[in-house]
Amino acid sequence: MSTSHAFVDLGEIERARVAIAGTVRTTPVNLSVSLTDLAGVPVSLKLEHTQITGSFKLRGATNAVACLSDDEKRRGVVGVSTGNHGRGLAYAARAAGVRCIICMSRLVPQAKIDGIKAQGAEVRIVGSSQDEAQGEVDRLVTEDGMIMIPPFDHRKIIAGQGTLGLELLEQVPDVATVLVPVSGGGLVSGVAAAIKARRPDVRIVGVSMQRGAAMHACLAAGKPVLVEELATLADSLGGGIGLDNQLTFAMTRDLVDEVVLVSEAEIAAAIRHVYWQERQIIEGSGAVGVALLLARRIESAGPVAAILSGGNIDMKQHHRIISGEDVDVTKEVA
Repeated sequence: MSTSHAFVDLGEIERARVAIAGTVRTTPVNLSVSLTDLAGVPVSLKLEHTQITGSFKLRGATNAVACLSDDEKRRGVVGVSTGNHGRGLAYAARAAGVRCIICMSRLVPQAKIDGIKAQGAEVRIVGSSQDEAQGEVDRLVTEDGMIMIPPFDHRKIIAGQGTLGLELLEQVPDVATVLVPVSGGGLVSGVAAAIKARRPDVRIVGVSMQRGAAMHACLAAGKPVLVEELATLADSLGGGIGLDNQLTFAMTRDLVDEVVLVSEAEIAAAIRHVYWQERQIIEGSGAVGVALLLARRIESAGPVAAILSGGNIDMKQHHRIISGEDVDVTKEVA
């Protein structure tokens, strides 16, 4: 396992924890009786969907904004997002009195767009992929001098997300396996860096969806590659990792033990299970760890913790899913 000095380290994560303490909530952990019975080992759920903006993204965004200089704050921040990073960045920027523009593709659900606007940010819809929306971000940086805060491949973002790993270790000190949703890798690399630094024996399993799982495809290729962004119930896990990825690809490759995929039907089943059995409302991206458990495709010799990373789901869609409807998002994209 690499210990490259280029990786975000425990010291950076601990400093991030101090920086975000006044803004970001310490989220609870619940022991799941139903999943414990199913898995045969204690299963805990990290309720990160109860974060102030409804997802873990607030951690990294708050740390990144807190580390800006006064001049950078005057220039304003811009970022690309599939929803949750934008919401977190908008919240952190407003709290700091900083202008914020979020660029998004047309695949992002309206509920997430509305949530970002409610935080006071300007939203620009560009193209049909996160990579296309990134083009508008690049223009705003070049022409208007705004400061780009990306959703994952950024030291301050990764360090902020890593604070979740520190919390989890304190809340479940005997955890043996941690299930972490994977998109661009900011969360999984930060959590892995935090946990492995203190408990290198803990197994970190990244979980993503079968439709358009960019990090999984890049790991299989051995380098960052372009991956088509597809409609999925786990919409917050969509988007590429960037061909010039500097941090999260290598950190995920070297610090994460395995990355596995779940189907749309398994994601829907997890959303239903978490609602009816755990009394929690989560989005598809936050359900992938539970999906893996329900599918009985993960084994652990000791306690398991699954991160419920977000809860910003369209409530009409949620109602359809928990009511047993077969929701096929591939047929519903305009």
